[in-house]
Amino acid sequence: MKIIVCLKQTFDTEEKIVWEDGAISEKGVKFVINPYDEYAIEEAVRLKEQFGGEVTVVSLGPDRVESALRTALAMGADRGVHIRDSSAGWDEWQIARRLAAVIRTMDYELILCGQMAVDSGASQGGPRLAEELGIAHVATAVQLQIEDGKAVVDRDVEGDLEIVEAALPLLVTAQQGLNEPRYPSLPGIMKAKKKPIDVIEAKELEQGTDEEEARTVLVERRPPPVKPPGQILQGSIDDQVRQLADLLRKDAKVI
Repeated sequence: MKIIVCLKQTFDTEEKIVWEDGAISEKGVKFVINPYDEYAIEEAVRLKEQFGGEVTVVSLGPDRVESALRTALAMGADRGVHIRDSSAGWDEWQIARRLAAVIRTMDYELILCGQMAVDSGASQGGPRLAEELGIAHVATAVQLQIEDGKAVVDRDVEGDLEIVEAALPLLVTAQQGLNEPRYPSLPGIMKAKKKPIDVIEAKELEQGTDEEEARTVLVERRPPPVKPPGQILQGSIDDQVRQLADLLRKDAKVI
């Protein structure tokens, strides 16, 4: 079974956000595989262990993306494809077009992605990629079974489950709960150093010029306002209730 996993490298979720010159600073920041993409990698490796085949991980980004690809290879993927592009500011549509331009040249039965990236929260990558490739997609999978050339997917729908059956080829986005991603083992890390990563320059991809303008434009980015300190009411319960009502009426103006 041939499986492709699309991954994105994002800020470590424990990193402190530093605001500098109207943008988020990347100085000294640790980058990791987007956590939702880890579920996709783990599921791909499990399916390979079950059915045999090959897992290819694909990522678009600058030189630092290679470290994320090597981690995925250490988890059990077989080869990587790095669409190298140091440009910033691509919107979801532009990214999907670049990924699709490369994936069209590859053989696959299943494409797995994270259901969203933690840095943007857009949840557009997988569906847009499926649209570009002209294949069906099922989002927010919490269980995936492959049988008789089709996939049976349990997907999260606002606290409930929907079961979808779809023929392959198919794109599925992974939700938290699909599995528990493994940690790369020492033998896996050593093997990953010898696994191939093909590098494709994004500027060499055949893309239209007029069609390549972003569909969404970032107008402004700013940190949230600093929250004022909380206020502790004093006195008896009756006094606190009166103070609270007074604050809600005069300061907050909500009553």
